[in-house]
Amino acid sequence: MYMKQSTSELANRISRALITASDQSRAWTPVLEQTLHGIGCRHSLNPSLVSRVIDPFLIHHPSLALGFFNWASQQPGFTHTSLSYHSIFKSLSISRQFTALETLMKQVKTLKIQLHPSVYRSLIASNIAGKKSLNAFSVFSDVRLLISEIGADTCNSLVAALSSDGNMGYARQVFDEMLMRGVRISTLGLGVYIWRFCVTAELDKTLCLLDEARFRCQWVDCRAFGRSWVVFDKKGHEAMYMLDVLRRRDCKPDFMAYRIVAEALRATGNVVEVEKVLKMKRKLGVAPRVSDYRDFVFRLISERRIREAKDLGEVIVNGNFPIEDDVLNALIGSVSMEDPCAALMFLRFLVSKERCPTLLTFTNLSRNLCRHGKHDELVEVYKILFSKQYFVDIEQYHVVVTFFCKAGKVKEAYQVLQEMKKEGLGPDISSYNSVMEACCREDLVRPAKRLWDEMFANGCEADFKTYNVLISKRGERAHGLFHDMLERGLQPDATTYGFLLKGLCQENQLETALEVFKKSLEQDAAIAKDIVRKFILYLVREGRFMDASNLVQDHTSTIGHSECNMMLLKCLVDAGKIDFAIEHMKRVLEVWPGC
Repeated sequence: MYMKQSTSELANRISRALITASDQSRAWTPVLEQTLHGIGCRHSLNPSLVSRVIDPFLIHHPSLALGFFNWASQQPGFTHTSLSYHSIFKSLSISRQFTALETLMKQVKTLKIQLHPSVYRSLIASNIAGKKSLNAFSVFSDVRLLISEIGADTCNSLVAALSSDGNMGYARQVFDEMLMRGVRISTLGLGVYIWRFCVTAELDKTLCLLDEARFRCQWVDCRAFGRSWVVFDKKGHEAMYMLDVLRRRDCKPDFMAYRIVAEALRATGNVVEVEKVLKMKRKLGVAPRVSDYRDFVFRLISERRIREAKDLGEVIVNGNFPIEDDVLNALIGSVSMEDPCAALMFLRFLVSKERCPTLLTFTNLSRNLCRHGKHDELVEVYKILFSKQYFVDIEQYHVVVTFFCKAGKVKEAYQVLQEMKKEGLGPDISSYNSVMEACCREDLVRPAKRLWDEMFANGCEADFKTYNVLISKRGERAHGLFHDMLERGLQPDATTYGFLLKGLCQENQLETALEVFKKSLEQDAAIAKDIVRKFILYLVREGRFMDASNLVQDHTSTIGHSECNMMLLKCLVDAGKIDFAIEHMKRVLEVWPGC
């Protein structure tokens, strides 16, 4: 019990020292190795300690975890075991550091170290999530004998990912291994595999594959094939035969399958066959399996098989089949990440049923329309939902304003503000800030100032972000806005001071800039230290070398001198001011001999 506590305490101490000594990037540096030597932990180093440091303390700091892992391997007499490899694989899998994972996998193979099946499971899952299905297959190939321990869910996800990416040969290898080992094949694995397989394969080969799966593995979900039938409407001439074959194989097609076959035959003008299909449907009492398709769509989305989810959703929507609101919301939000136009089609279908998206769905759709540059479509979405009286609170309106502004639709965003006032819903300060920021970004300074006046007239008080937005434009009112901010009791932050100092230096108002900097010192020395480097850069860019030198000397005791001196010297050398750099160092040494 004592040893466990000792190891835990030392692991905690090591991890805290590494995190404290690292910079914000958390990159591994020689400084961190010196830190470890200072702790004096090498004599206590063992795989258990390495594992404990990484998991849980460095699990979400992959660079530090890998750096510590590599450092440990370089220490005399130390050798990693499966225990320490387990922890580093876990950290790198979570953060999807694929290059590092691949390197470590080669080490494991070379050293012939056996890892726990859960490690391989997480590696496969991480690669699938990172859209690297071939990497996932490579891991699987090395440990296929452990397929039962890796688990059915992971194997089905791998089959689906490989099939979706067009790697049908590799998908078949995993599929065959699952059949041979009796691993359960799910709707996801069989559905997506058959879905892609039948696109190019002959019908007989598809049926042979299904029979083989049924014969060799009792865990095959036979209904998966019937459910995936909804996308097999390209084989119209084989449709009637296929319906009968599936029914006899206990893969009973549902209402949607019969409807799709009937429509495919109708398109060819084969009225007689259409009537046969409809008569068969009525005779067998076929009903929609809404819950089955619901589960399948959600599983596809959770596995990030967005293309398949979209295709299945389009079949359902185009056929006007039953579909629940939460399924449509999930389709809109997820499909918009890759195909916003298809997502817009799902939205129109939802609205046509006199229903509206959730706020989360609307937010995700708006964000992805912006990301894909579909700005006119974003306006269209607003008009569609506005016509349905969707907007009833500030939060909904704020989403519109935010993304209109991101899309550069400033005029439309302003009109939304007016609509909010008309409905008695604000606007609030967040909405005003978004529109003002968009105005300033588009150099519409006068409209921004008018909006400022309108905001106060409507009784909406500005916050520090409002001031930062307007101060960033460095107009003649920037310094006045700064004082107005102080009078209202709002404390400027480093961003405020940075914007103001940059503008004042560009406008050659050095005295005012120095006053502002002194104000930052009075307010918070930490803020002054944060902005002094920027201040030096602004002065150097404007050719104010002496002023930059004086700034460093005058405030050495409060802001520190080493980093500022080094930065100023580098700037002077880059500007070709070698003589001035030497003179600056002489002046600094006179004041601070120990520098």
